[in-house]
Amino acid sequence: MTKLLGLLLLLAASTNIYAAENLYEKNYKAQNLGNLVSIQANPDTKMFVSNHKDEDNISMLEDGYDLMGSSGFEATNVAPELALQHAKSIKADTVLVYRKYGSAKTKASKLQLIKEAAKKGGGEVDAKDLVEEPTQYKYYASYWAKLPTPLLGVHIIKLASRDSETEQVIENKGLKVLAVVKDSPAAKAGLTRGDVLLKIKDVELGKPEELSSVVRQFQGQNVAIEYEREGTKNIAEAHINSRN
Repeated sequence: MTKLLGLLLLLAASTNIYAAENLYEKNYKAQNLGNLVSIQANPDTKMFVSNHKDEDNISMLEDGYDLMGSSGFEATNVAPELALQHAKSIKADTVLVYRKYGSAKTKASKLQLIKEAAKKGGGEVDAKDLVEEPTQYKYYASYWAKLPTPLLGVHIIKLASRDSETEQVIENKGLKVLAVVKDSPAAKAGLTRGDVLLKIKDVELGKPEELSSVVRQFQGQNVAIEYEREGTKNIAEAHINSRN
């Protein structure tokens, strides 16, 4: 009796530990190497539940946020408030939470097992196959921090292609714009998502760090930006913001 009581207490303790575990925190992976956090000392973290991840990512970038990191895992019922709890602990301004159905053994599938066993001449059905399994969901959360007023206001990526004959990776010219921050110098200059930035003044843009460097160099000044849109080269005039 004493051994049984001890085992029950151990199981109860294990259950409590598991229940207290925050899976959003456990599965969190930082995306930004610069230890990005809110510019507010004590941010009023907001949570939104959605199901349009790709569109949301672009919208957040356009609204002046940057991605801090994300959490992804499969589990049964997990409260979205746990994502908010973790978001507050890492000083995020916003957390976006997603949930979609994973897998579950339904009653219909169990009935099919019985029918198949009957067709085989009364074969037995394993009792384990008839146990009700909880529905599994796929969870994902992204954590965002509001950035200071941008100098230019573009999120870019370096594009590359692979030679079909040599299999060598070839870097393409310029930097492709993934998103333009609303009301930024880039937006006011008419730059849009999908443009390829080629030059700022006479400085050619081949790497993301080159863009950062030239923007800092010319902050507070008017600059000409050469870019390509749908195969056509254009020139935009932008006034780069300055930052103390």
